[in-house]
Amino acid sequence: MGWDIEPQHPAHAAAGDVPAAPGADDIVPDALALLGAGRAAQIRALIRDVPDYPHPPVVFRDITPLLADGPALTDVVEAFAGMHLADGASALDGEIDVVAGMEARGFLLGAPLATRLGVGFLPLRKAGKLPPPVERVDYDLEYGSAAIELRTGTLHPGARVLLIDDVLATGGTARAAAELVERSGGQVVALAFLLELVGLGGRDRLTGRTVETLLRVGS
Repeated sequence: MGWDIEPQHPAHAAAGDVPAAPGADDIVPDALALLGAGRAAQIRALIRDVPDYPHPPVVFRDITPLLADGPALTDVVEAFAGMHLADGASALDGEIDVVAGMEARGFLLGAPLATRLGVGFLPLRKAGKLPPPVERVDYDLEYGSAAIELRTGTLHPGARVLLIDDVLATGGTARAAAELVERSGGQVVALAFLLELVGLGGRDRLTGRTVETLLRVGS
């Protein structure tokens, strides 16, 4: 479980970035730094780098060790939550009504975050995974197309939504998810990601929206 980095051909990778300098760590803290430099480094160390998998020159970023570490997962969820809690308190300041996670790893982060914030959780599913009726947004991929769906009627009109996923790469899925929420009557408060792959320009496709990241690859 993770994502791929293919420095030589970033546009052709599902998630890619430019290579780091020799001997340097190309993953650096963003909002995760709020936990303190030492703790941020410990959590980053739980993301396993697997060179040349599934093929050269891909570097696979395996987040399974992070998910399997209870305190680290708790701290990651807390870092996400801390950006939306009122003055670090245990209650929201009326900012978010629901967390929506993008399939599939957005579910793993979004459900515990919703629990921490005391709000509901909505899964945004790939096409064909939900029974009708559904709201649907189609979007283009480099080698085809995809669609994302939400069960009709599960999002109350005007609901304030925090969207979450594991990685911001090219931004296509994130942009489609935001469009789906708005088409369904919701308001996107922010989009949150565990890791941003800066070299793929996903943030540029979300211009005008609040984008929050805990870690980032590239500068």
